[in-house]
Amino acid sequence: MKAHGSAVRHPEARSTRDLILDAAERHFAERGFAGVSVRDIAADAGLKNQASLYHHFRNKRALYEAVLARGLDPIVALVAASGRTPEYAGSETRLDMRTVGAFLDLVVDYLQQHPYLPRLIQGAALDDSRYLRSAAGRLLQPLYEQGLQVLRRAPGAWQNDELPHLGVSLYHLIFSYFANAKLFEMVTQLDPLAPAAVARQRRFLRSAVAQLLGASSGTPAPPPAAPPRLAPAPAATRKRRAARR
Repeated sequence: MKAHGSAVRHPEARSTRDLILDAAERHFAERGFAGVSVRDIAADAGLKNQASLYHHFRNKRALYEAVLARGLDPIVALVAASGRTPEYAGSETRLDMRTVGAFLDLVVDYLQQHPYLPRLIQGAALDDSRYLRSAAGRLLQPLYEQGLQVLRRAPGAWQNDELPHLGVSLYHLIFSYFANAKLFEMVTQLDPLAPAAVARQRRFLRSAVAQLLGASSGTPAPPPAAPPRLAPAPAATRKRRAARR
């Protein structure tokens, strides 16, 4: 599916560096950092040997961080751009839900084109390697900070100390659909990346995110309404009931 307003790059236009990053993204997402060799990535990228890969990346860690940075930088830019639109010119201006919906569409478009990225991030978070957690956390930090800046303008009554939870929840809502596509397919017997399924996910995201951003988290829910009181029965009806007793 074509991204909204973005040009499609043909395979012949891709540089050797891009081909290496594509191959590394797939391998790291599927097998983890420790389970992948530089030789495997070089072969998948069509290089004659791994020495050609080291011409672009000094070592495996540098390659891994370049993969994450390439994947995350465009999303960080999208989040930052959403905070620079005219609707947000004033510091007190609230988020415009139409702009939020357009942003969600762009992110879904991007994740369709880079389906391994959410799995790669999820794998880093679950890995026991201190290096992976540190690298992923450092590269995710700009996304987190930009997201908090935008969420401070959410229309709901979210408190400042609740915004990190809101941000993480929104991240999982958007990214986990792609990170757990195989689980989705296993349980539902449906292809989560089919056009119809992605279209449903877009609609769901628009609705769910609008409700989250418009919810009032700091105000307790009102108590349930008391059941309506029945009007007293007429006197004649009361006499008939008494006679039956």
